[in-house]
Amino acid sequence: MGGISCKTREDVLRIVKEKNISFIQFWFTDVLGVLKSFAITPSELEEGMSEGMGFDGSSIEGFARIEESDMIAMPDLETFQLVPWRSGDLPVARMFCDILNPDGSPYAGDPRYVLKRLLKEIARKGHTFFVGPELEYFYFENSKSTKGLDTAGYFDARPLDMGADLRRQTIFSLQSLGIQVEYSHHEVAPSQHEIDLRYDEALKMADKTMTYRIVVKEIARRNGYHATFMPKPIYGVNGSGMHVHQSLFEGDNNLFFDSADPYHLSKMAKWYIAGIMKHAPEIIAVTNQWVNSYKRLVPGYEAPVYISWALRNRSAMIRVPMYKPGKEVATRIEFRAPDPACNPYLAFSVMLAAGLKGIEEKYELPDPIEEDIFEMTEQEQRDRGISTLPGNLYAAILEVEKSDLVRGALGEHIFKKFIENKKIEWDLYRTHVSQYEIEKYLPIT
Repeated sequence: MGGISCKTREDVLRIVKEKNISFIQFWFTDVLGVLKSFAITPSELEEGMSEGMGFDGSSIEGFARIEESDMIAMPDLETFQLVPWRSGDLPVARMFCDILNPDGSPYAGDPRYVLKRLLKEIARKGHTFFVGPELEYFYFENSKSTKGLDTAGYFDARPLDMGADLRRQTIFSLQSLGIQVEYSHHEVAPSQHEIDLRYDEALKMADKTMTYRIVVKEIARRNGYHATFMPKPIYGVNGSGMHVHQSLFEGDNNLFFDSADPYHLSKMAKWYIAGIMKHAPEIIAVTNQWVNSYKRLVPGYEAPVYISWALRNRSAMIRVPMYKPGKEVATRIEFRAPDPACNPYLAFSVMLAAGLKGIEEKYELPDPIEEDIFEMTEQEQRDRGISTLPGNLYAAILEVEKSDLVRGALGEHIFKKFIENKKIEWDLYRTHVSQYEIEKYLPIT
């Protein structure tokens, strides 16, 4: 596998000189998970690594107000990699950054800090949080339409399709960044694809998720096409999800595994699942943050809208992949509701917070639901104790707004900024007159 391994400033400076790197991009995200960056030249790099680089944060969504706009981007040296689409005679590198206040303290509006803070808390107990997200996406001819590049279906092997070629190019680019790909395939809908990354510690995986999204989009753009992680770009076909596999470890010991349990799940794993189930309505605004997200979360398109868990049933919100003898480390849970347009730092944070709450309070886990919930009547669902996720962004906002768990996980600053942004989005959507309304109501009113 490719990639560059850096631990110290000397490592970075040596590689910059050896590779004749022209610019170093400093990457970070806003509250919504939109990638931001600025570039410095090698002459500024040594100071940038020791003191960070100052910038105006007042125009970054969810960052500082104009009267407190000074921010510092402090690069994480271990994230130093060459940008694969800028690898010519004068290559470009990138590093993810932590955002600091002018006094050097962590900035409360930095999504990366939110996740780092939670991971530091569980590290005190000797625990590590591993995640493995599966991000689906579409290829379209351009960003103005939803005309796809292929008509293939789930797992179809059609190597001459443009989408398959773009996927291969993307995998090579990810590998050059040191990102290990487990497998890739065509998804259910036409022109819908998926590349799955090997699981990793949560902070590294959040960085990899941000990198994955920009690589997918950039490779498509360089070939004259458009890739999108929009949750539901086409009416009547499956939307794009981000199924998140997750587990807790203590050293090499998988804390979710118990050989004596019928499901091979430890008590901790069951409490963790119960935590996500109980708090799912509260965290869903973070894991599914757009108006469009809730057009995916409807029955009939494999999107999990019912709060339940199972081993084999893919209509359940949480699935536990079947245990394979000798594969104790692979025991994990799969949260199937999130979509790939979320902020991964915040999404991983609220999932972990909900699971940890379940462990802390020892929430009781209900029995698994292996029947197809989509086929049940509403009465049958009620009889089985199955409830549903919020049906639109506004309903999700109402849930998250009263959530002490999410407030504690995100911190007061991001919690308020996030809700404020989502309320504005909902209000714009609510007052917008759509083409559907024009076509339906204009002729009859």
